[in-house]
Amino acid sequence: MHPFHWVPAQEERHASADPRPSGGYPAGLTVKTLCDQEVSAEVGEVAWLWTTCMACNAEARRLVGAA
Repeated sequence: MHPFHWVPAQEERHASADPRPSGGYPAGLTVKTLCDQEVSAEVGEVAWLWTTCMACNAEARRLVGAA
């Protein structure tokens, strides 16, 4: 299990270490991201197809020890 979860927001997929409610982050919930932003979660199939935030991805990889 990783110390973060992915959350679509602001037309990107961000990562957050905020506690994730059962079933995922609901639409409109404000979360702090690994790229140090506060964003409102969005839901839907299309939202998961957005590009990944490069800063969140870099921090997530650092957290799990990936190169």
